[in-house]
Amino acid sequence: MKFERLMAITMILLNRRRVQAQELADKLEVSLRTIYRDLESLSLAGIPIVSYTGMEGGYEIMDNFRLDRQMLSLDELITLFTALRGLQSTQALDPSNIDRLLEKVGTLVAHAEQGRFADSDQVQVDFTPWRNSEAERIKYESVHHAVKNRKLISFYYIDAQGTETERTIEPMGLALKGYAWYLHGYCLEREDYRTFKLSRIRGLQVLQDDFERREMPLSVMNGPWKKPGRREMIHLVLRISGDARVYAADHFDEQEIERLEDGSLIVRATLPHEKWVLSFLLQLKTDVLILEPAHIAAEVRKTALEIAALYQDSGHTVSQCVVSEEKKQSSES
Repeated sequence: MKFERLMAITMILLNRRRVQAQELADKLEVSLRTIYRDLESLSLAGIPIVSYTGMEGGYEIMDNFRLDRQMLSLDELITLFTALRGLQSTQALDPSNIDRLLEKVGTLVAHAEQGRFADSDQVQVDFTPWRNSEAERIKYESVHHAVKNRKLISFYYIDAQGTETERTIEPMGLALKGYAWYLHGYCLEREDYRTFKLSRIRGLQVLQDDFERREMPLSVMNGPWKKPGRREMIHLVLRISGDARVYAADHFDEQEIERLEDGSLIVRATLPHEKWVLSFLLQLKTDVLILEPAHIAAEVRKTALEIAALYQDSGHTVSQCVVSEEKKQSSES
């Protein structure tokens, strides 16, 4: 018990400029006499504790004292501290664990360096996903439990093509990538390693079956995010106006954008010929005109007409749907 109390006093003094003995006694729920004996024990152990009298008096550790950083520089500690504070924002992680890590990192900084350490406030890091619900947190905790305790899990998964399959997985680990959590594991159906986006998992069940953890190479875990090999690319020339100019600034490099006198933009960019490009162009609606290539413009036109057809010639028009919804809301009120 005394050892734990001595460690607690050391941590407090390393993280605070000056602390009064009465505050230590209240915090650790012991007498003032016990605190004085503990401070003397720490001094005898080689920790340079100095005392100050008066209204602003108290105890502190000399500025030039610090714990062994294991070769970490102050800049590296600031980077680590900033990243940990960003992880505090993720609802999936236990905040008490992050708080303890932050406190330990703080103890590696000498009082004389506290001013520079405060520079970490100049950079804000937030890993909170845009969709941050209680259900997602529970899903993360269930998977994390399965990884830690080597339990098989089963779930239904929707892949990038929209196909849903049932999977049984030996969960290996979790990764945070681009505001989203991913599961690495060995798929018993595919008999190979796979990576799954947690948001596409439904019907998750942690099974009672144990599994023997396989040796999963780092190259396998990083495989999904390696730079892709050769794939078909398309060169787009777009005329963008209105609100869509904000999207242009977010998605294209400055050298790909030509600004015209009327405020519109000409964008020349090369992108992978994949489905998401079509979805991206459609969300710009009438603020984008596809100048090149013609077949992409034709695809966008075809899709737009198919969307419009959903609201026509199907027994009731859009206006009829709106009127019906207004009547429903009126009757409810």
